[in-house]
Amino acid sequence: MTLVDLTAHAEEFNADPYPFYEALRASGPVHRLVLGGERTWLVVGHQEAREALNHPGLSKNWLGSELFEVTQVHAVATNMLDTDPPHHTRLRRLVAREFTTRRVESLRPRVQQITDGLLDEMEALPERRADLIRSFAVPLPMTLICELLGVPHLDRARFRYWSGEIVAPLDGVGADPRVLQDMTAYLCELVADKAGDQGDDLLSALIRTRDEHGDRLSPDELIGMAFLLLVAGHETTVNLIGNGVRALLAHPDQLAALRADPDGLIGGAVEEMLRYDGPVQHATYRFADTDLELGGVPIEAGSSVMVALAAAGRDPARFTGPGPGPEEFDIRRTGPGHLAFGHGIHHCLGAPLARLEGSIAIRSLLERFPTLAEDPAAGPPDWLPGTLMRGVTSLPLRW
Repeated sequence: MTLVDLTAHAEEFNADPYPFYEALRASGPVHRLVLGGERTWLVVGHQEAREALNHPGLSKNWLGSELFEVTQVHAVATNMLDTDPPHHTRLRRLVAREFTTRRVESLRPRVQQITDGLLDEMEALPERRADLIRSFAVPLPMTLICELLGVPHLDRARFRYWSGEIVAPLDGVGADPRVLQDMTAYLCELVADKAGDQGDDLLSALIRTRDEHGDRLSPDELIGMAFLLLVAGHETTVNLIGNGVRALLAHPDQLAALRADPDGLIGGAVEEMLRYDGPVQHATYRFADTDLELGGVPIEAGSSVMVALAAAGRDPARFTGPGPGPEEFDIRRTGPGHLAFGHGIHHCLGAPLARLEGSIAIRSLLERFPTLAEDPAAGPPDWLPGTLMRGVTSLPLRW
């Protein structure tokens, strides 16, 4: 077992964490990690990651943890991601009916419409250059999720700033407490406004939702759900699009194959983008309720655990066999699935929507710009700070 201090290699790690994970896996699937001055456990093996993501002894409730210091924002932590059964089971049951396959598929025309509008704006640029993140990858999911929740257009820039600071704080360690407080205060007002004047948006539907026993979401639970949907509902898609396009441009043979057969390959291409360089690098913290063991390593009660989804996606024990190896990017890959959207009871409820947005966005982008390439005038990429999200802050392209 190795004691790992990621802050000592932050710049190198952010640029390419995969050699670090490979070296760690060579000596074991679970390691002691120092991050931001705190010690936690880091899981890098696929089987161990799968076990940890659904381990009954690992809690997602961080309100009682020493890592939770901002008590003023209790409401935003009242969401499915940060709760355990039976509370989690109840929340998911109340919300799941709004995320059925049929409901998500009904959004396809609107996703395509938003996509086409953004590509029209890019195509009209006389210099034939654009930052894909700012011009396309951010506004597509942000527009959709804000429309779904009924967030006024003028407030969306604030949400982009807030969510960015929460998932990839500038100091690489933790979000500014004022950001959480500001976002919580806004969501309190939004939920109150929707309760008094409901529309046909998702937040209004969640306010109206009752189960067969008359149970419904409380005001705090509505705030927590809005928080989760706004942050997780767009940040993951931003980096799925950005990382996916980077991977395609770095592998011209795969790009050519996808252009030649978009109908047959776009689904597999999105899955391979999620596995190869997915948008969520580490799952959010879990906390040991009791003494337990992962990968032969004893974990004491009270310890925190981080699951490296990115490492699990390239574990040779999972992805080595007939066909491409784990370090290869192959959009025709078949075989075992990945953990990019988690596993078990906390598997991402919005995964079908992210897949829908990713497939429409990338296919439409490639069809609109047959000569798309990285801008040779751009310097080295600026990587997102921190270890939660995996992506770049900008992606200058030309066509």
